[in-house]
Amino acid sequence: MNYDYDVNSLDLIDLISERHIMIKRVTEELWNNSNDIYISNSEWFIIAKIYKKNPTISYINKQVNISRQATHKIIRSLESKGLVEISGVKDNKKEKSIRLTTLGDACYEKNESLKAGLENKIANQIGRENLESIKEVLKEDWGI
Repeated sequence: MNYDYDVNSLDLIDLISERHIMIKRVTEELWNNSNDIYISNSEWFIIAKIYKKNPTISYINKQVNISRQATHKIIRSLESKGLVEISGVKDNKKEKSIRLTTLGDACYEKNESLKAGLENKIANQIGRENLESIKEVLKEDWGI
């Protein structure tokens, strides 16, 4: 990635933020350049929360850091693309559950494969040991 500034001058927070933005942009482009169904990063975030689960929409809303209205808009978009199905919850007329369709599962799994390829590319660039070290540090409790 070409930087318009010196990355050596960035603090930890800004370095993590810059890498996060870069990785999300690259993964979104990898998907959207090779598939007919456009899926945004926000949609992927919600798809990941649904995969292999049957959560309620209110549960999803609590798990994501976006407004309730935005969450519902994203879910409606995913439904219109045929990626999720929404259904009622037994014994609760207000609550709705959500699950991925067969197409939604296939898209998620294909995207996971694309991300694994990107991870391998990063490992080839910085070294597998460095990549594993980064992953371990990110998994640790940072006390914040």
